[in-house]
Amino acid sequence: MKGAHLEKLNEGQRAAVVHGIGFPGGQIGGPLLIIAGAGSGKTNTLAHRVAQLIISGADPRRMLLMTFSRRAASEMGKRVERICAKVLGDKAGILTDALAWSGTFHGIGARVLREYAIELGLDPQFTIHDREDSADLMNLIRHDLGFSKMESRFPSKGTCISIYSRTVNAQAPLEEILRAHFPWCAAWQNELRTLFASYVEAKQIQNVLDYDDLLLYWAQTMGDATMAEEIGGRWDHVLVDEYQDTNRLQATILTGLKPDGRGLTVVGDDAQAIYSFRATTVRNILDFPQTFSPAADIITLDRNYRSTQPILAAANGVIGLARNRFTKNLWTDRASNERPRLVTVRDEAEQARFVADEVLENRETGMRLKDQAVLFRASHHSGPLEVELTRRNIPFVKFGGLKFLDSAHVKDMLAALRFAQNMRDRVAGFRLMQLLPGVGPATAQTALDAVAESAEPIDTLERLPCPARAAADWPGFVALVAGLRSGSSGWPAEIGQVRAWYEPYLERIHEDFEMRRADLLQLEDIAAGYPSRERFLTDLTLDPPDATSGQAGVPLLDEDYLILSTIHSAKGQEWRSVFVLNTVDGCIPSDLGVGTSDDIEEERRLLYVAMTRAKDSLDLIVPQRFFTHGQSSTGDRHVYASRTRFIPASLLKLFECRAWPVVSPGAAPNIGPRQVRLDVGARMRGMWR
Repeated sequence: MKGAHLEKLNEGQRAAVVHGIGFPGGQIGGPLLIIAGAGSGKTNTLAHRVAQLIISGADPRRMLLMTFSRRAASEMGKRVERICAKVLGDKAGILTDALAWSGTFHGIGARVLREYAIELGLDPQFTIHDREDSADLMNLIRHDLGFSKMESRFPSKGTCISIYSRTVNAQAPLEEILRAHFPWCAAWQNELRTLFASYVEAKQIQNVLDYDDLLLYWAQTMGDATMAEEIGGRWDHVLVDEYQDTNRLQATILTGLKPDGRGLTVVGDDAQAIYSFRATTVRNILDFPQTFSPAADIITLDRNYRSTQPILAAANGVIGLARNRFTKNLWTDRASNERPRLVTVRDEAEQARFVADEVLENRETGMRLKDQAVLFRASHHSGPLEVELTRRNIPFVKFGGLKFLDSAHVKDMLAALRFAQNMRDRVAGFRLMQLLPGVGPATAQTALDAVAESAEPIDTLERLPCPARAAADWPGFVALVAGLRSGSSGWPAEIGQVRAWYEPYLERIHEDFEMRRADLLQLEDIAAGYPSRERFLTDLTLDPPDATSGQAGVPLLDEDYLILSTIHSAKGQEWRSVFVLNTVDGCIPSDLGVGTSDDIEEERRLLYVAMTRAKDSLDLIVPQRFFTHGQSSTGDRHVYASRTRFIPASLLKLFECRAWPVVSPGAAPNIGPRQVRLDVGARMRGMWR
């Protein structure tokens, strides 16, 4: 298959793009797994495959494209349109506009459930709870069941919702989840079963679904052969990005949609599967080929367009020691004499000084701060560095911070819209009513009970007695809800109504109300891009913006800033220069992440992901000791560390090994007063503690 739009693709990419296309009579090809190594042009390849299907006559209305963020889906659509335009000209816009079934698993799930709500026993007007709303509802039930007042401390609402979510997404027995991930909660197994059963019942009574329900209901639907055939029959082609980051429910959905695999394409990289804490499983991608008979075809993309060959050689060496993987060795035409550096420093303070010095030196050679990133396994690992950067006036941004929808003022606004959409949504109503002076939990509970039992909820709200302190505010609250429910103002004017009503409360509750008001205006701007309140609430809950204007961390007065990020947040990104902090056992792998051999393998993949973010230079930093505060009978003390087990001696030839600071020949080492460098006695005592 030829065409100018395919000429810039390499051989592997071209094979993936045209696989199964052009069979006689329009026959649809079998299942395809594209193993796309880091920096191998995965997104470009998938976009070309979607475009090639359209160019070859596939109906875009019968294509389902699932990504892991709305932004990725939008970018994919734009790429597809550009590719089609080169071949089809004016027809391209019409065809790509018809690519309507494109979005996240959860977003597509919400659309499917609304469309088939009646057949599934759901009210089509259901609202969707985000994670915090779900935790609040869990807490209400936890309190009603008396678990919050037990003699022994019961797990918090956040822990309860995490246990519930992991059990649902992993499709594993509760006792197994507790034993493996929440052992401190194992004694509460029976109470947690009761709590979760009541939580499910409450959601159904209130006509709400939580984030996990969007997959769970969809997967359950795929268990019915008739429904699975009807829903799966809507799409000739199903394409899934980042398949290594799926959980068991998502795999069940896919096999339900395409049981024989025809028209199914999944793209991913088993070496970048790092989200098991979200109940994802690398087994989905490893087992994909054998899921079907005949087995799925596998095409590997191993040409890297990002990093230099020495960086890739080191990364290949690290991942090459993994137990289970698809064999691939990344390669590139980008030659370099500079090997990645393995830098030994005395402690975290020296680590911070080393990074700051190197960042400034890179900047002097013309490399922007934005082109440099410091990565770490856990958020607190960057603490000493943040202090050093602040001291030296080096601006930085740290990812990830507070999510946009986690801020109280944004959640208050959305609660008003959700309550108007569904007045049985107790979490939204509970939050909203308690904004009013004098309305506490008991009053809100009474009002919500009355509304739930009423056929005319607005009339019921108007007639309810309210506390004297709320008398002046209650009519305005009722008028707001009534106006939103009537739809008389239309969308998006409704969100302006909510903001106008809410701003006096914002000023009363928050000292920094001016900054928060800017967030509300931003929320209003976002709302203007949605066709309806329902679509706005659904999409914003499933894929929220990153951070509030005042808490995003971007320096307002600096156009350039250094990037600090956890490795998990850095996946999918790239920088010219990358520094990886604390490349030692206990940090990578984390002490908390080595419970099983599978956990250790995921920690190895984390280091691999960090290394493959670098384009031109890579520094892995090895502090020799850490200072701990009062964590043992000896009080404050130094803990000595060793290089990560993922870089054994056999791989050292792939790195430039150096110590910092560099001591000039003949100069006395600047180590200050002599100190105990290796407290053998402490180690021996520690063996028996």
